[in-house]
Amino acid sequence: MKFYEPRNLAFLNAAIITGVYVILFMLSVGIIFSHAFIHFYTFLALLISSAGLFLVAYFIFRYTLEKFIYSKIRLIYKSIHSVKVGKKGKNQYRPDNNLIDHVQAEVENWESEKQQEIEQLKRLEIYRRDFIGNVSHELKTPLFNIQGYVSTLLDGGLDDPSINKEYLKRTEKSVERLVKIIEDLDEISQLASGQIKLNITRFDLVTLTREVYELLEMKAHKHEIRITINDPEKPMLVEGDREKIRQVLTNILDNSIRYGKQEDGRTKITFFDMDENILTEITDNGIGIDTGDLPRVFERFYRTDRGRAATKKGKGLGLAIVKHIIEAHQQTINVRSTIGVGTTFGFTLKKA
Repeated sequence: MKFYEPRNLAFLNAAIITGVYVILFMLSVGIIFSHAFIHFYTFLALLISSAGLFLVAYFIFRYTLEKFIYSKIRLIYKSIHSVKVGKKGKNQYRPDNNLIDHVQAEVENWESEKQQEIEQLKRLEIYRRDFIGNVSHELKTPLFNIQGYVSTLLDGGLDDPSINKEYLKRTEKSVERLVKIIEDLDEISQLASGQIKLNITRFDLVTLTREVYELLEMKAHKHEIRITINDPEKPMLVEGDREKIRQVLTNILDNSIRYGKQEDGRTKITFFDMDENILTEITDNGIGIDTGDLPRVFERFYRTDRGRAATKKGKGLGLAIVKHIIEAHQQTINVRSTIGVGTTFGFTLKKA
């Protein structure tokens, strides 16, 4: 029995009052009229008055609880319920006898949801702060370089043939880096908001991979990285935006070359037929990624400590673009890695 329900609580209070009344009645009658206990009418009067008192107390307590207390609780419950269902659509409010249970459940659930929202906002604030800091850092480097070169030229370097052309070339490279950062950020924003429409076509993923390999072959050779493609027995035909997938392959392979093993570096590209999708995995034997860094490798401007130590090149936007392109195709990308062993990036595309 749940004593906090109106009828049960009213019954309990009425029973207590009636019990106290019976005890007091018997004591008073026994003291004042000692022979009255043996009289039938005495017990009849006690029974009638006790029953009457019980009924009156029961209805008074129940009315008071429902009118002045439970009506307020219902209002609270209705307010909480309305706020919650307002996010999900219309849902008619139906109070019942288990009001306290519902209010408790709603409050606990609401508290849990708000706590999750608070934690999410905290994470977003940390991400926003890191993002702004990283953007500032990435933009400051080329801007300071440009400022230094221009200042040198204005201070007389423009008339010095030994440095003027060289400093202008360096300024141009810094400007190109700024433009590339802005273009990448703009592309990420458009991909995330769905403003870029994909040009979906049917193409052979293996052929596209070979094209990307040919473009990066010289860079891989310079870094002593050997790239191998595990050719499947049949063409891997997929549906997707060919140029965007080219960008995905280029960014992942470039990342693999940049952070590859210094000597005897290897990168292997493998294709798997997954019934409805084609899985592409790019595996290297590079420096690897810490477990704590894995969830953040696709964030904008995020570079691991090992990555920063290995190279100062790169803007930290390549993998962020990759993730948005794959998700725009309604597909998934993942990464697994072991320090000192290597890293594997895998993404899926719909089979044509």
